[in-house]
Amino acid sequence: MPFVKGGITAPSGFKGAAAHCGIKKAKLDLALIFSEVPSQAAGVFTVNKIVAAPVKLDRKKIKKGKFKAIIVNAGNANACTGKKGLEDAKETARFTALALGIKAEEILVSSTGIIGKNLPMERLKIGISSLMHRLSKENHQSVAEAIMTTDSFLKESAWQTTIAGRRIKIGGVAKGAGMICPNMATMLCFLTTDANISKKLLRKALREAVDNSFNAITIDGDQSTNDMVIILANGLAHNKKIEKENKDFLKFKEGLNLVAQFLAGKIVEDGEGATKFIEIMVKGASNGREAEKAARAIARSNLVKTSFFGADPNWGRIMAALGSSGIKLKEEKIDIYYGDRPVVKKGKAFDFSPARIYRLLKNRKISILVNLGIGKGEKKILTTDLSPEYIKINAGYFHPVRKANTEIT
Repeated sequence: MPFVKGGITAPSGFKGAAAHCGIKKAKLDLALIFSEVPSQAAGVFTVNKIVAAPVKLDRKKIKKGKFKAIIVNAGNANACTGKKGLEDAKETARFTALALGIKAEEILVSSTGIIGKNLPMERLKIGISSLMHRLSKENHQSVAEAIMTTDSFLKESAWQTTIAGRRIKIGGVAKGAGMICPNMATMLCFLTTDANISKKLLRKALREAVDNSFNAITIDGDQSTNDMVIILANGLAHNKKIEKENKDFLKFKEGLNLVAQFLAGKIVEDGEGATKFIEIMVKGASNGREAEKAARAIARSNLVKTSFFGADPNWGRIMAALGSSGIKLKEEKIDIYYGDRPVVKKGKAFDFSPARIYRLLKNRKISILVNLGIGKGEKKILTTDLSPEYIKINAGYFHPVRKANTEIT
């Protein structure tokens, strides 16, 4: 079955709410995702060695128990804030639980925004109190808007299928536009499902979905401090519990992968200052890991990315990135295609029309295929070009004279 409307609140038993609590000047900056019943949960978190207080808190909590809510603030990362930051994260959970009439252990916390500032707890608490009477299935777009920082558009998705005669849905919401790099980076994603599934298989499905989506994108090579992907599964579809890796599990994984990949693609499309959305596919590597290293080397190269910005068919930069990737290569076997147009065959320049390739590279969406010709390993990575606007966006967060209109993390 296809994608459906409803975003994060599409699955049965989930509601959302959003408010402006004053962390940002005027925009929504506080969101609540709520399940009517306790949910199984799984999470994947940033691998950055410097992590925000909510990440420290959630990584411990999510290993055990069930959860009914996720509270998220934007505009303040609560990162590099020491013991007070961790206590503020805990107090956010306690206060949200009190307002909902549930236990603090049933609340997960997330933050995104400026690093190094303490949360304005009094304003945050007033905002949390205002969320309670706003909970509704209709508020999925408000939730998506409230978690944004430098994003230029909201990112949400939902999908449905039938498992064991029961309709199940998976919903999702994400934010991210800069500091996007493999192994999670400045992005948040929250997923919900009404599928009845064991915690073990939920974790396995999420890990695979993240590897195929959020860990297969890069914008600027920088990892962040707050990144997480969390999924809640409340079982209200009342399907026969998925406890084995059977056809029901495969169908669930398919849906989760589709939602995650859709959201990851939107993050890349919204890359800070980006003018191009680029798909880099590497085939013919000695194995999958080698293919991934090659694709990431191309996607991270500033020289490659700036050539895409200028619509310059400078395939030599791709060859140079491959050569520095540390993988097994045979130069005389490499083919490179821009779209369906070959520019390199057997390691040498192919006779192509630069004007035709230039026109292809002027498109908003570009696909690059690299065939290494030595094995069966393959990997696709999504990335963007690198424009002067990216520098402008990221050059003024703490400028002593002018104030940037954007927020980090």
